[in-house]
Amino acid sequence: MIDATRQWIDTVIVKYNFCPFARKELQANTIAYRVIDSTSFTAIADRLYQECLYLDNHPDTATTLLILADGFADFDHYLDLVDCVQSQIIDPQYEGIYQLASFHPDYCFADSDIDDAANYTNRAPYPTIHLLREADISQALEGYPDPEQIPERNIALARRKGKQTLAQLLVACRQDQSLSQ
Repeated sequence: MIDATRQWIDTVIVKYNFCPFARKELQANTIAYRVIDSTSFTAIADRLYQECLYLDNHPDTATTLLILADGFADFDHYLDLVDCVQSQIIDPQYEGIYQLASFHPDYCFADSDIDDAANYTNRAPYPTIHLLREADISQALEGYPDPEQIPERNIALARRKGKQTLAQLLVACRQDQSLSQ
């Protein structure tokens, strides 16, 4: 799962520059990847809290991707989890310090058609919660021209590439890893 996620970051996120800051962290090997086998909201919230503590004590690690191994294939169930851990961990203890980004194989933006290629900007091989330092985001955005245009640029690029191309890339990340095992 970690290898598939790394491949997705490299061949989708970095290649198409969906996150203009990911290349630096991927190349510097400062991304922590953690697979969580639990389906318990409480256990996952506890693990997320532990990752906040880890990042607090390891400034050389830029960010953490929590990859959910089981139980969150349903996108709505996954969103319930994200809402739960957001309110339990980030809002009370770490508001202003960390933020979450969410990725899912069936990600669909609110008020978007499920077949819209724009959804692939947040689709990943597995349900994933991305834990980021807000200070790092702010610092990276300071040097980036027109950061408020990133989402619109990503949507336009995804639509130009098309659903079929992006879907094939996502499937390839999972298949390539399953074949190598």
